[in-house]
Amino acid sequence: SITNAMAKWIAANCRPINIVNDTGLRDIIQIAPSNQAYTLPSRGTIMIYINSEKTTKLVLLKDAPFVALTRDYWMSVSNHSTAHLIDAALTLQSLVPTVKHTEERHYAETCAEHFLDVAKEWNIQDKVTTFGTDNARNMIAAANCLPFEHMPCIAHSPQRSITIVLNAAGFENVLAKCRKLVGHFKHSPANSAELERQQAASGQKQGSLIQDVATRWNSTLQVVQQLFAVTATLALQKHILVVPSAAKFDKLQKLEALLEPCRYVTELLGGETYVSCSIVLPALCHLFCGMAVSDDDPAYVVWFKNSFNADLTKRKIATALDPRFKNLKCLPKSKREEVWKLILNLTLSEVSKDQQPGAQEITEAEPPKKKMNLLLATSDSEDEHEGTHSASAALDHYKAKLVISMEDCPLEQWSKRAGAYEILAKVARKYLATPATTVPCEQLFSLSGQIVNKKRAALAPENINKLVCLSSWLS
Repeated sequence: SITNAMAKWIAANCRPINIVNDTGLRDIIQIAPSNQAYTLPSRGTIMIYINSEKTTKLVLLKDAPFVALTRDYWMSVSNHSTAHLIDAALTLQSLVPTVKHTEERHYAETCAEHFLDVAKEWNIQDKVTTFGTDNARNMIAAANCLPFEHMPCIAHSPQRSITIVLNAAGFENVLAKCRKLVGHFKHSPANSAELERQQAASGQKQGSLIQDVATRWNSTLQVVQQLFAVTATLALQKHILVVPSAAKFDKLQKLEALLEPCRYVTELLGGETYVSCSIVLPALCHLFCGMAVSDDDPAYVVWFKNSFNADLTKRKIATALDPRFKNLKCLPKSKREEVWKLILNLTLSEVSKDQQPGAQEITEAEPPKKKMNLLLATSDSEDEHEGTHSASAALDHYKAKLVISMEDCPLEQWSKRAGAYEILAKVARKYLATPATTVPCEQLFSLSGQIVNKKRAALAPENINKLVCLSSWLS
């Protein structure tokens, strides 16, 4: 009876069939038969629950000394903001503070005002360290209007470089043929079904082909790889007008080798549950090594590599604060000392803040912490040289002694050694919270697109905000 009622509900209310895979709904259905008196909560009860979740996030942001924000716009619905921070337990946290409907044109000044409104709404305007956006001109201009450090999305740079370089390097013609082949299957159910039968007969993995779209990251690589997978079945298709020649397939193989490192870097830097900003320089160093020109490269590959290398930039501080990459091998030796001097200045700045009268009173009210004699950064001494020496000594000890494996979490290691490197851990907490990309923020647009549809056209913007935020907070 429950299955029949479920089927009737899905059919009558035009719900997606895969809603039966929702774990929350499954839990409710399993509990409900044993409690016949249960009734669904009212809208008011749900709103109370939503508000309690927001209160929890407000407390989290209130307790955080530093918050990094990312933001992006979507023309169809709204703009999204995402907050990233490292909590008192040195755990990386991300949350969606708001989704806002905007009707104004996205001029730089307007975008800057939207950003400040979000920071003020959540009372974090004095805690924001970095402002992450994509590389659009209006976003860059908006960042110049704000008192925060701008961190452009690093994952956009390789994708932008790929888009620019592909045509000029002579790949566009062969890619046009690839798109035509994919369209041959995607636009005809009969051709697609025939391809799937041939794939099944030959033991190949079945699935719909992906079309190459400039704004869909790594889609060019996916098109090339999937065409290689179905090469054996192309000859059996009777209605294909153009099949790439052997020379074209050879060119596609070289393109695959060029794009694979880009895919790896994009996926590596696009994560949200781990520290990503410190991986930027090592990842780009890996990318540049893959783009090194060799004597065997054809002219179009040489042009691709040189153009790609010229189109990317680098970032430094967070990498040095990650114990996995503190050797800074991804930077020239002449540049490494500049980074350490900058970190020393940041450390001394935090020391001076802690020695201010207000900060000292707070420190004395807390339980005393064990400190190594090596770092007397919070000493009552007024001797500036003593503070400089102890901070420098702690930095030297960190560079020489703290060693972790690549599999270890840097935040976990800072948590274990927070007493020994108290001020350094604070600086790390400030800079390692910044994400390398705006990908987590952009992924919210898919969720908004599922909520905002023709059947829910009357959904108010504030309710969209609540639904998207709540979904993010509970996931």
